[in-house]
Amino acid sequence: MVRCIWGFLSTGRHYSKRHTRTVILILERVLVSRKYSKMHRYLNTTYSHGCCAFLFLLWTTLGTTVVGVDGSQQGIPLSVVKLWASAFGGEIKSISAKYSGSQLLQKKYKEFEKFVRVEEIDGLKLVKKLAKNMEEMFHKKAEAMNRLVEAAEEAHLQHEEDPELQYEYFNAVLINEVDKEGNSVELGKEFVLEPNEHFNNLSVNLSLSVVQVPTNMYNKDSAILNAIYWSEALNKVFVDNFERDPSLIWQYFGSAKGFFRQYPGIKWHPDEHGVIAFDCRNRKWYIQAATSPKDVVILVDVSGSMKGLRLTIARQTVMSILDTLGDDDFFNIIAYNEELHYVEPCLNGTLVQADITNKEHFREHLDKLFAKGIGMLDIALTEAFLLLSDFNQTGRGSICSQAVMLITDGAVDTYDSVFEKYNWPERKVRIFPYLIGREASFADNLKWMACANKGYFTQISTLADVQENVMEYLHVLSRPKVIDQEHDTVWTEAYMDNTLPQAQKLGESHGPVLMTTVAMPVFSTKNQTRNRGILLGVVGTDVPVQELLKTIPKYKLGIHGYAFAITNNGYVLTHPDLQPMYEEGQKRKKPNYSSVDLSEVEWEDKDDVLRNAMVNRKTGTFSMDVTKTIDKGKRVLVLHNDYYYTDIKGTPFSLGVALSRGHGKFVFRGNVSVEEGLHDLEHPDVALADEWTYCNTDLHPEHRYLSQIEAIKLYLSKRDPRLKCDKELIHEVLFDAVVTAPLEAYWTSLVLNKSENSDKGVEIAYLGTRAGLSRINLFVVPEQLTSQDFLTAEDKEGVFNADHFPLWYKRAAEQVPGTFIYSLPFGAGSENKSVVLASTAIQLFDERKSPIAAAVGIQMKLEFFQRKFWTASRQCAALDGMCSISCENEDISCYLIDNNGFILVSEDYSQTGVFFGEVEGAVMSKLLAMGSFKRVTLYNYQAICKIDAESSASARSLLDPYLAVFAAVKWLFTELVIFLVEFNLYSWWHSDLTAAAAAQRSGRTTVVPCDTEYPAFVSERTIKETTGSIDCEGCFKAQSEPGDGPDSTQEFRQNRRHHPYRTMQPDRSFVIQQIPSSNLFMVVVDDKCECNSAKPVTMEPIEIIYIESLKCERLKFQKERRRPDSCHPFHPEVWPPPPCPLSTPRYGLLLPVPFPLRGMASSSLSPFHSEVWPPPPCPLSTPRYDVLLPVPFPPRGMTSSSLSPFHHEVWPPPPCPLSTLRYDVLLPVPFPHRGMASSSLSPFHTEVWPPPPCPLSTPRYGLLLPVPFPHQGMASSSLSPFHTEVWPPPPCPLSTPRYDVLLPVPFPPRGMTSSSLSPFHPEVWSLPPCPLSPSCPKV
Repeated sequence: MVRCIWGFLSTGRHYSKRHTRTVILILERVLVSRKYSKMHRYLNTTYSHGCCAFLFLLWTTLGTTVVGVDGSQQGIPLSVVKLWASAFGGEIKSISAKYSGSQLLQKKYKEFEKFVRVEEIDGLKLVKKLAKNMEEMFHKKAEAMNRLVEAAEEAHLQHEEDPELQYEYFNAVLINEVDKEGNSVELGKEFVLEPNEHFNNLSVNLSLSVVQVPTNMYNKDSAILNAIYWSEALNKVFVDNFERDPSLIWQYFGSAKGFFRQYPGIKWHPDEHGVIAFDCRNRKWYIQAATSPKDVVILVDVSGSMKGLRLTIARQTVMSILDTLGDDDFFNIIAYNEELHYVEPCLNGTLVQADITNKEHFREHLDKLFAKGIGMLDIALTEAFLLLSDFNQTGRGSICSQAVMLITDGAVDTYDSVFEKYNWPERKVRIFPYLIGREASFADNLKWMACANKGYFTQISTLADVQENVMEYLHVLSRPKVIDQEHDTVWTEAYMDNTLPQAQKLGESHGPVLMTTVAMPVFSTKNQTRNRGILLGVVGTDVPVQELLKTIPKYKLGIHGYAFAITNNGYVLTHPDLQPMYEEGQKRKKPNYSSVDLSEVEWEDKDDVLRNAMVNRKTGTFSMDVTKTIDKGKRVLVLHNDYYYTDIKGTPFSLGVALSRGHGKFVFRGNVSVEEGLHDLEHPDVALADEWTYCNTDLHPEHRYLSQIEAIKLYLSKRDPRLKCDKELIHEVLFDAVVTAPLEAYWTSLVLNKSENSDKGVEIAYLGTRAGLSRINLFVVPEQLTSQDFLTAEDKEGVFNADHFPLWYKRAAEQVPGTFIYSLPFGAGSENKSVVLASTAIQLFDERKSPIAAAVGIQMKLEFFQRKFWTASRQCAALDGMCSISCENEDISCYLIDNNGFILVSEDYSQTGVFFGEVEGAVMSKLLAMGSFKRVTLYNYQAICKIDAESSASARSLLDPYLAVFAAVKWLFTELVIFLVEFNLYSWWHSDLTAAAAAQRSGRTTVVPCDTEYPAFVSERTIKETTGSIDCEGCFKAQSEPGDGPDSTQEFRQNRRHHPYRTMQPDRSFVIQQIPSSNLFMVVVDDKCECNSAKPVTMEPIEIIYIESLKCERLKFQKERRRPDSCHPFHPEVWPPPPCPLSTPRYGLLLPVPFPLRGMASSSLSPFHSEVWPPPPCPLSTPRYDVLLPVPFPPRGMTSSSLSPFHHEVWPPPPCPLSTLRYDVLLPVPFPHRGMASSSLSPFHTEVWPPPPCPLSTPRYGLLLPVPFPHQGMASSSLSPFHTEVWPPPPCPLSTPRYDVLLPVPFPPRGMTSSSLSPFHPEVWSLPPCPLSPSCPKV
């Protein structure tokens, strides 16, 4: 049989070998088919000549088909595909133009050309004007806060503290709460709440504020009640501010005592655990307003004594400290035992900015800490001082306050030598020790460190103590600013605070609101406490970012233009590409949403030219080519943007405007009569952009209930001069109303004509103009609409927004004038795939620079659209109607794709909306290689990636090496059990067991910020048609034929994909043809074989994996930033807070005499009090802290030995303080820290007192004090004889541990073991050459 076939074909010399192979394949196909099965059996029993005769007849019968295949070489006639494309294009354009009314609208705009004036936009002038508008708006908010500050400080000044005060206030949680008997609970009085539209219809009280007290605080504490009482005076100012500026929303006062006063009053609700975790002192606006920028080194003790709960508390303390750091701060964390361990080794020797990303990075590394060894604090302190000094010299830090946070369970020394070398006498670095644990054996040393270095000491015993104790350091850092009385106005970066009740309620419906906060500190102005720098709290008000956008006239920016703003750190305040939320069941905040850098959204600016200019508050211009994504990132527009930027004075923000070249740089001004415009504006089908400000209806309460159209009518009537409107925009919208008015009648006539749209395939016609005017006409009743969300508020991308034009408008504007753009909406639900949108732009003039006046379009059913396509694909040019090919043939596949490669029509309905490359990867790859489509690489630096929750927590295994070993053994055992349970031979042979088991075991996932790279695809406009073939070495063909049912073709193709067999055909042909007047392409693919070896072309994003060295460089790299204008690191008059006792080791007498500057009135000897003595550099004898001591000072001529009134002029000024070496006094009062027990006065003798410069405490003139030094293990309290020769020489002062007074008591460090009095021995103390100098008088 085979010989017969080959013999027959070999006689046909005019056929090519390729043709011959094709015939063999066709014959083979025929012989194995059911249709020719009987003939096949017959041929097996006939002679060769009969075989040949039959084959001749068969050849003749199938000749037409064979010739057809050979005719196009690829097997698909280009002319036929072109005919299909032309037929479908003409049909669908006719429908789109007819029902949209595009030709009528184009004609109407042409008629009004003589009333139009085209202008080019002056971008620099525009951005300056917008910045001025924002400046005025921000200034009004700041003025309101200033009035609150003045009222609060005055109220506090007039208030006298009453420890017994009883006061009933409106507690935000308890208001309107009743007990079981129906009576109001304590602090739960009746509080009237009414819904208010300005506050998003939340129930509020516009006359009163409420007070929220954190759950962990007693709501009737005396200090809190006093502060609540005097802050009631703010209610009047809250109301007055709101009347002056009705655009204000929430105003509040966050008290340093912890309570939060909020206006208007609103009901607060605890969480499911009955807790309200909100503490105003933890919020960024509070911290930024209260303190200055700071560089911080956090030292964490990880010695062996820190094991267990102490290390857990230490970690929590570090995390709480990180929470108090903002974008203007810099930090690093160092763990220490015998050695130093940077928590992030990559950042050895530097500080990093305290943005969200860096702080989260360090939090993850805290779990790697484990306790062992001995703590060497001196090494850690030295490293901290060197690190702060070196980093400060680079000029990259805050260049303001510096601090070392010491987290430890004790210190065996005071480390004077370290402080003397690196921090004294300037004391630029504050020390804040946090003593972990209940023991207080080393508290004195840590207290001294804090007081000697302008810091603050706190002890943290439990996890519950962490938050409150960490906050104390902020009060210390705020004191210089308070004493300076600098009410700096601060503005936060954009953030979403969903801990507040209003945010929680809004989040349920609208999602969290992005906002910035303006805040100002409130100080105590009482004279007696002024120098103590008491911060009363912070006032603030929220400014939603949406309010900023309302000040920007979108119509002046063009279709693709936009405005954006950044902070002094380069972080985005507002930008249309900012993506603060991600979808995961419901919208959630991204972890690093508030620290998105401008370079991450304008990533084409590789050298940060635009960013750095804006950070440095410059005014200028910049241009670059950009690729802007639209339609949820699936489509891309290639534009050339011109950028204009300037600063917003009085704020840390800079404003930028981007205008796209071409039609985006031009606007036109139309002119019609007001009467005519108002008449057409009031038509029922007209709507204005909700988020555009035609008239500002927020300025006065009576205007708030007006719609924009009603406000325009009121404005044009000139009956209310208080109403402020955009005159230019109003005239433009009146012009558009007049020009577009005829479309209403046109659409109505189509609806009334029953013969039109009988199958109701077209559902909606719509238009939009560049002034934000929209018209919508329904061709079906609303209940019959296939897509209910289109052109509604839920359709965010389909309507005019504050920062963008509708998606269909933007896409139509980039299409060739007169053509329609068709697309499937990418909605959240699959039902949105059941409609097709068609839109076209209306251009004013026939040139590229002409502004786009409007865009019109229709929404049609997908089924209607596809039916038109399949009808067109049945046409052919054959006279007998017998087409050579058809989309119904099983040997070809037909697709309709758009200019971005998405499928609109396919025989497999499930492929609708899918990217073409995922279905036909080989064909898409060939189209890219041929240039019909091009790939555009995009980057997303705000992406969210999913990872296994277990892997994200894997660092916990490093807590302890034993745990790591145990975890490894446990894992191996688990894997073995799973293997034994799941194992079977078949699955082991046919699948990847490891991958299957991993897939089954994969459970929870978590999301983390990441960077991704992903492609977008766009067609080449100049290529209208293309034919090609794909070399498929692994070409496969189906075993079965399609049946006769309606779904037989689809079933056949699916069956063929699952059960192919190899064919001899080496390639696969296809034809792509553009649909005229559209963005669509018809693709016809030869389906005789499939390239199974070809990989699909997808649009899936790929995470950018940075190598470790690059990760390190990214962490170290700091982009240019601008520091805040104000800085208050120190103030010479600051009076230290507790726990800085008078009796510090080096400056330590708590004298029982009055301090007039501190309000102390007692003039007799008194017991010690730890709160009244200043640490360095606040010596006793400075003019600010004078004490008239009741003893004679011969060097200063004071002779009275009794107590005398104070006078600040009789005491020597600096640098001669009482406690310095030159003028020390052996006073007859106890030194608790040094263990002096005698409290009686002893007579002085002037001859034994050394004159300057021979101080008492130098080695040469040392006094052997007759008292014990417990710190050195001395127990005797009796007097002992003096001996001048046993005193150590310099630099061995009296007060250092190593060279203290040689008393007749044991010194364990010197080998003395007896605890009783012992004779002197010169060999146990320091050796010569330390003689007592004979140049000064001896004692």
